[in-house]
Amino acid sequence: MRLLVENLACRRGGRLIFEKLSFVLNAGEAIALTGRNGAGKSSLIAMLCGRLRPDHGSIRLEGGDEEARLAEVAHLVGHRDGLKTALTARENLAFAQAILGDAALTPEGALAMVGLAHASELPVGYLSAGQRRRVALARLLVSRRPYWLLDEPMSALDTASQTMLAGLMREHLANGGAILAATHGPLGLDNAREFRIGA
Repeated sequence: MRLLVENLACRRGGRLIFEKLSFVLNAGEAIALTGRNGAGKSSLIAMLCGRLRPDHGSIRLEGGDEEARLAEVAHLVGHRDGLKTALTARENLAFAQAILGDAALTPEGALAMVGLAHASELPVGYLSAGQRRRVALARLLVSRRPYWLLDEPMSALDTASQTMLAGLMREHLANGGAILAATHGPLGLDNAREFRIGA
């Protein structure tokens, strides 16, 4: 299965953000989406996951289940962590797994992978920004989805956590997954292809 984006255009508040944007993302590949602030990186990710309609162009999957939409086979980790602060880290992941289906790691196993096994039963509201980010990233591990759409995934992470995430991304790619990550800095992936918006 591969993702084809063809001649995409984005308009926000009547202003054209980008146009004539095309790329292909194959299984096992990573794209580092770059560009200045306001170039449309987050808007593109919102389009890919179905939260924003393109002004023009198409987004489609080729191969595999032709009926699947990208939003149904993709994980999104955006600027906001999307966590319920009153729930524990484990409860947040259990809820995500129940909603997303296709269980992979247990919530406890996913938290261990991101170095937060000790915080499993703590309400997320008590965690630091970096810890909350790691809980959000742990959602990538509780359900199997081939596409990871990541908006500034390294934000709020310390050096050790950035190294951990790079390892998780490499493993995902090695297993045939695909990643599109909006970023202002390195992803820690030597083979990531850069795609710049607003060049």
